[in-house]
Amino acid sequence: MASIAAILCAAGSSNRMGGVKKEYLSLPGKPFTVLGAAFSAFAASPRIGPIVITVPPGAEGEARAALPAELRSSELHSAERILFASGGLTRRASVHNALLMLEPYAPSHVLIHDGARPWINPCLIEKVIDAAIRFGAVIPALPLLETPKELQRTEGAAPEEAAFIKRHLRRADLCSAQTPQGFKYAEILTAHEKAAEREKREHIEYTDDAEVWGEFIGRVAVIPGDSENRKITFPEDIGV
Repeated sequence: MASIAAILCAAGSSNRMGGVKKEYLSLPGKPFTVLGAAFSAFAASPRIGPIVITVPPGAEGEARAALPAELRSSELHSAERILFASGGLTRRASVHNALLMLEPYAPSHVLIHDGARPWINPCLIEKVIDAAIRFGAVIPALPLLETPKELQRTEGAAPEEAAFIKRHLRRADLCSAQTPQGFKYAEILTAHEKAAEREKREHIEYTDDAEVWGEFIGRVAVIPGDSENRKITFPEDIGV
């Protein structure tokens, strides 16, 4: 029988929010913070056991205060279910720390979600769990609405300078990845260990866990995402 754990990523610096920690902001018109809304959706699933929240070093108290009070105090959501892992220098390193914290629980599968995606639908969580059990690795994704181009820049050019189109990509062959991303636990932990070893040898940064799995383990399945499952990046995304 599958045992499911979850990781909520909330260890970032929120630089594009002007330094305001976006996960701790209140959601307009809702009785939750951003992190609290995301956490509540995962905590409501009877299939999910321990939930690890990655936080900046020393910020466990702030993160805990951002969770709904009724969840912090109930027996169902005791300290054994809510765990906090100190973030690393990168998102990948933070997730790796959280995966290591789950070792004593030995889950069969783990869901990894952006703490800045507060509008996650519980139905999507269940679909990701089912697909992770079936395929071993899965992400929800949305089709692209605009035509993408691969760019070629002059070496040393600033990002705002003009570039040239290198390739005209087919929109139908591309998608925009969301979270939660679901994986077999032992395999994604192994993949992160191998990614950490590569990072020591090379200057490389992984943008999500599907990339880590894809490089070191194998194929990743894709299921339809949810347009409401948006990630908060800039102040206008939350209306502040």
